[in-house]
Amino acid sequence: MSVYQWFIFFLLVQIVHFLGTWKLYESAGRKSWEAAIPVYNAIVLMKIIGRPTWWTILLFIPIINLIMFPVIWVETLRSFGKRSGLDTFLGIVTLGFYIYYVNYTQKLNYIADRSLSPENKAADTVSSLLFAVIVATLVHTYLIQPYTIPTSSLEKSLLVGDFLFVSKMNYGARIPMTTVALPMVHDSIPLLQKKSYLTWPQLPYLRLPGIQNINRTDIVVFNWPVDTVYRFFDTSKRRAFKPVDKKSNYVKRCVGIPGDNLSIKDGMIYIDGKLLELPERAKPQFSYKVSLDGKTPIDFEHLLKEMDVTDPVLVTDETRRDTLLFSALTAAGAERLKNVPGITSVTRQISRDVDQASNGKGVFPHINKWNSDNYGPIYVPEKGKTVALTTESLPFYKTIITDYETKENGDKNDLKVTGNEIRLNGKVVKDYTFQQNYYWMMGDNRHNSEDSRYWGFVPENHIVGKPIFIWLSWDTNGKGLNKIRWDRVFTTVSGEGQPQSYFKYFLFALAAFFIGEYFWKKRKETKN
Repeated sequence: MSVYQWFIFFLLVQIVHFLGTWKLYESAGRKSWEAAIPVYNAIVLMKIIGRPTWWTILLFIPIINLIMFPVIWVETLRSFGKRSGLDTFLGIVTLGFYIYYVNYTQKLNYIADRSLSPENKAADTVSSLLFAVIVATLVHTYLIQPYTIPTSSLEKSLLVGDFLFVSKMNYGARIPMTTVALPMVHDSIPLLQKKSYLTWPQLPYLRLPGIQNINRTDIVVFNWPVDTVYRFFDTSKRRAFKPVDKKSNYVKRCVGIPGDNLSIKDGMIYIDGKLLELPERAKPQFSYKVSLDGKTPIDFEHLLKEMDVTDPVLVTDETRRDTLLFSALTAAGAERLKNVPGITSVTRQISRDVDQASNGKGVFPHINKWNSDNYGPIYVPEKGKTVALTTESLPFYKTIITDYETKENGDKNDLKVTGNEIRLNGKVVKDYTFQQNYYWMMGDNRHNSEDSRYWGFVPENHIVGKPIFIWLSWDTNGKGLNKIRWDRVFTTVSGEGQPQSYFKYFLFALAAFFIGEYFWKKRKETKN
């Protein structure tokens, strides 16, 4: 929906509110016209139902307002004597329109001094749960979101089974674009596996101010731009076209920021011709062929465990069994293998030919030109910058123009190419100016990562947040207590040096709290 459409929608909501409540306002000793003034009518309504004025703010916060509206409907009914369970039920299932019936057909008896305390234990429980859900939704949507690492694309930095806290504040919390959705769930309802949202109406993209900009080498959580899967890891091949904020969450390392000229040479990333320096915690991995002499026994089980190799190791020739393929190995791991008796050579695998996947169009922008190890140069678009638009450059920016950016009114761009002529929204164009920033995201596990090399740029409006903290790490291959990777519990994701667990400090603080609370209560009992 465009800003104009939202304005009309907002006015219609105000009209609906006025028509259904003006008599209630009069009965409460207010003026009927007060029910018609946007925002002010909500402030007055809070006074009528005896609730704090700041509740008005909650009515304008996406997702939170979905919880607040039923509360306001019920509170309004109760302020006019409609306190039965049936009244509450009708108020909710009719989406508040039961208030119309009360407004026009019932004798209105405003209870100015009604008790706001829950009538019974059940009502108290419901009230407490609603408050908890509202607070949790605020935190989840605008501050901190939990996230689980599903794949090994950032292996060594983030492991499969890491449970993270992702900060929305670092890059600025994104206002939910999908306005009708279940709180604190993503694209599907747990267990039911049904869609958890409605695609209409949609808010325009808006992001609150952040603490920092996205920097090169930052690990970033974002919505997968080309996501059409019905469910993550779903193999049914069902397709679902989702709103931006309901696309599957991905996590990769940002290696290119707006304005960069990025290239990959023999697997190494270069920005503006200079080798990209990765932080100490980043451990890029590549595929290696390892040749054996076939005579010397090697305890590979112990060796792989010692080197913390987690991706598969394959035998390239089952008959000879003298060559192994390590699908993911760090440079340090490769050096370690070179010193193992019985291993004759360790060779990093580098793609030099054009990627032949998908009929020779395997890597973005699918023009049968590059591969995953030798790629580019490619320009990472920057907001406000203009590029020449030709039939040669169009493949790089076509998806941006048609899928990620729109006309001023919010409608999709109409792009047509006839020979060498490019028409955008009916006009012949020679260049294009970007409406937002874009980023280039890649996994550290270079040969086991579906990233920007295959589907292109990540738009700014797809950015979710920055992983900051690992609160639990679960190893499915472990046994007993060893299923928990204790050395990763309560560790930071970013920072200098190697990760350090703060779990023991947490336990000390927790013990100190309970001990302190015990002695405080004992002291209080002694004084009494």
